[in-house]
Amino acid sequence: MTKSTNNHSLSAQVTTTLESYFETLDKESATDVYEMVIQQVEKPLIEFVLTKTDQNQSKSAQILGINRNTLRKKMQKYDLI
Repeated sequence: MTKSTNNHSLSAQVTTTLESYFETLDKESATDVYEMVIQQVEKPLIEFVLTKTDQNQSKSAQILGINRNTLRKKMQKYDLI
């Protein structure tokens, strides 16, 4: 799987979803798109990694490349604790 030729890549999926989102806006202006996208990706990412590690927060934080305290804050933010 190569990044540039895979139309099923995460990047391609985000682009497709954003194109659809902006089409539905019609004449309304978009706001907080960055935060919206981060939240839509971050929560399932954390849930997936926690599941793969049997809810082990230290392992999950290591896989995600973040501090365990940061992981706990994000888990609280998304009601995962």
